[in-house]
Amino acid sequence: MERYHKGKQSVVFPHRPVLRAWASVVGRKEGEGPLGPAFDRVVPDGKFGKKSWEQAETAFQQSALELLLEKAALGREALELVLSGDLLNQCVGSSYALRRTGIPALGLYGACSTMAEGLLLAGAAVNAGYAERAAALSSSHFAAAERQYRFPLAYGGQRTPTAQWTVTGAGAVLLCRAGSGPALTAATVGTVEDKGITDANNMGAAMAWAAYRSIRDHLEDLALAPEDYDLIVTGDLGKLGSELVRACFAGDGVELGPRYTDCGLRIFDPARQDVHCGGSGAGCSAAVLAAELLPGLAAGRWRRLLFCGTGALLSPTTVQQKRSIPAVCHCVAIEA
Repeated sequence: MERYHKGKQSVVFPHRPVLRAWASVVGRKEGEGPLGPAFDRVVPDGKFGKKSWEQAETAFQQSALELLLEKAALGREALELVLSGDLLNQCVGSSYALRRTGIPALGLYGACSTMAEGLLLAGAAVNAGYAERAAALSSSHFAAAERQYRFPLAYGGQRTPTAQWTVTGAGAVLLCRAGSGPALTAATVGTVEDKGITDANNMGAAMAWAAYRSIRDHLEDLALAPEDYDLIVTGDLGKLGSELVRACFAGDGVELGPRYTDCGLRIFDPARQDVHCGGSGAGCSAAVLAAELLPGLAAGRWRRLLFCGTGALLSPTTVQQKRSIPAVCHCVAIEA
């Protein structure tokens, strides 16, 4: 039996699942950022015409999935599996988005790492032949996340300098057994790390070590160097967290240089938009992947990309109990 497992925690995909289509839907603030023209849809109404922020997040997911199927010229019945997640308790954003669609669904919770986790698992299913077509889908909403993890917006609390702005939006990617497009070639499943950070407004610091560990292990497992990738992208560490990742690698004598960036730094313009340390949320890396990274691969801007989803695995209860914040990072290698 052929083994796809490599090293300590990585896998390869010899059948190279194809990323055939992708779609992104974001809110007004995201649309005003540097990637604004690249998003498939910008929704100026943060509530998406719904009664609550949580219902709006469901609508963002539904819209991203509909756009994905439209771009791929497929009906819902063609999808054999969808892996989806969000930041709401019990992933209700995804559950409500997929109810009555008739699509086989698996719910995921990886916080901001959800899109990378979805790609990894969807890729494994397609590579092994368990699905001909599978989709990865994730979302977040600024107001819903603030209400759940910190304070309702009406409270008017002052945001700390280390805080990040949760992206309002969703991203969806279609993986197929055959076709044309960028391909999934390898992945590294992250380990849950905890450096003792207890501040829910400093998630970049909480996730940085997990990102460093997973990227380092990915390179070691597959006998690679950072130079083997045109772009290494984390999501979403923001300014502070990405600086810590660079410092960790510098301690190993490795300079990541300009090939390393973070989705939380790409989706907003810090000079024009008051987002403090940058963007975050399960919709951040998903939207950046679908709006910039995959189109860039398809257009030949980059040849090899390492997409590293980082997630702070906290809950409202653990925040109230002032417990430390575990974190995880999953790495997915994609080639043009």
